[in-house]
Amino acid sequence: MSIVSNNIFQELLQEGTLCDAVIKVGVAEFRVHRIILCSCSSFFRDLFCGKPSTAELQVYSISDVTPRVMSLIVEYAYTHAVVVTDGNVLELLAAAERLSVTGIIQACCDFLQQKLCSKNCISIWNLAGYYKYSELMAKAYLYLLQHFEEVAARSPEFLHLSVEQLEDLIEDNELNVKQESAVFEAVIRWINYAQEERKGHLIKLLSKVRLLLMPVQYLADCVSKEDLVRNNLQCVNMVISSMKTLRESIMERPLTLCRLPSHVLLAVGGFVDYVATAKVELYNVRTDRWMTVHDDGNALPEFCGCVQLDGFVYYIGGYYSDLYLSSVQKFGLATQTWHEVGSMHVARCYVTALALDGHIYAMGGSNKHETFRSAERFEPQSNQWTVIAPMHVQRADAGAAVLHGKVYICGGFIANDALSSAECYNPDANQWTLITPMDVMRTAPGVIAYNDQIYAIGGFDGSRHISSVASYNPKTKRWSTAAPMHHPRSNFGTAVLEDKLFVVGGFLNDGAQLCSNVESYDGKTDTWRQVQRLEAPRGAVSCCVVDRIPFALTYLS
Repeated sequence: MSIVSNNIFQELLQEGTLCDAVIKVGVAEFRVHRIILCSCSSFFRDLFCGKPSTAELQVYSISDVTPRVMSLIVEYAYTHAVVVTDGNVLELLAAAERLSVTGIIQACCDFLQQKLCSKNCISIWNLAGYYKYSELMAKAYLYLLQHFEEVAARSPEFLHLSVEQLEDLIEDNELNVKQESAVFEAVIRWINYAQEERKGHLIKLLSKVRLLLMPVQYLADCVSKEDLVRNNLQCVNMVISSMKTLRESIMERPLTLCRLPSHVLLAVGGFVDYVATAKVELYNVRTDRWMTVHDDGNALPEFCGCVQLDGFVYYIGGYYSDLYLSSVQKFGLATQTWHEVGSMHVARCYVTALALDGHIYAMGGSNKHETFRSAERFEPQSNQWTVIAPMHVQRADAGAAVLHGKVYICGGFIANDALSSAECYNPDANQWTLITPMDVMRTAPGVIAYNDQIYAIGGFDGSRHISSVASYNPKTKRWSTAAPMHHPRSNFGTAVLEDKLFVVGGFLNDGAQLCSNVESYDGKTDTWRQVQRLEAPRGAVSCCVVDRIPFALTYLS
């Protein structure tokens, strides 16, 4: 129905002109045009077609619907729009289901999907199952799997799951838990809520817990000493058998199926064997392993910017075969296909790039003759770059991150001089502001937002590679020192995955050596630890964290 037709029918409704039916809900009456209600509901089509048409107004009484909700349904029939809120969604959904108003049903399902959280995902899952809304049910179930630890620890809804529902959940490979102990503790919490009724389910549930993924010490100190386990001989035997298998295993990890993570870390681009590459490696935090997921042999521009946005990795500017580039390519993670997109206004090598609010920012960089302080912003929908306010300082090979809707850029170089300066960009005001300089000069540092602060990591200080780490607090406008990395490095990838900060690859020994080392930082303990190395040393690598579904599903399943 066209907009003009909509407006005409709305006017007729307001005037009560040509109405041929009355919908009666309790004491409320709604004068309507039957043909309009038929257009949005099979219920009304059947209702109106079941009686012969007459010249008089036909009155139809409808039960189980309130006047408030019927008013919304009638309004939707004429406008094809409905306002769904927390206060009306359940009542509106029930009425739309009763009256077969599919458009409102979809609007309610979309609303509930957007509102999914750890407190309501189980009730939405159950609701979707009751009405047989398969898409909403699948979304709620996936949310529950991916946020299982938070749901199990805090949600009262978790305690009211049926044993069959809980069994299906903890058996699922998609269950996202950092440690398998969280699954065991969730089972005990669920049983203790109604212990007398539920303790008979312990054997079945414990058999779904992957005991072989737990440390022997946890099995001995916690699982075996839990009263519910100690008082059940079959459970005791399960735990003893698992401890024996773990102690006798000559492998680092026994052959048992690990849970699949909800998010994975990708290392993209950079140099392998000192040749620019489009290679993409994926890190599985559950197995502590890297694997190559894309390597088509294509050479990318050297020292281009690299940004992940909406399932695409954008490669921005750079240097290739004696040419400084303004061109931009994007790589689809799901399709593994390449596309050329709009070019920048300026050719930029050593450009600093990041994504914010659906846009890509390209800042600074250099060519053969100069270092830039200019910056520009890309809008994917229009495929256009727009010049924004220039930075205060010319800088190339800087690091940048987004925190609280603002861009922070740190370090870099001008000519051959390393920089310690840093500045902040406010997109709303299109304005750059210098902030407190860093403790040391840093070219090609890792810069990332973590724990509500900006971390500046490693880099090249003009004479050597450094491992030092500093964090900037925007509230106090001060830099603080954090624990240094194990390996000094520059031009490396950074990412935050499961509350840990990761640094990946880079250059060592004044750029003469590529690095395969990977480390993770825990801000709670201010410590770094080594994790599994890359498959091969890589410099100037970029990192991003993406949902395993859909972008990496085929690689880990």
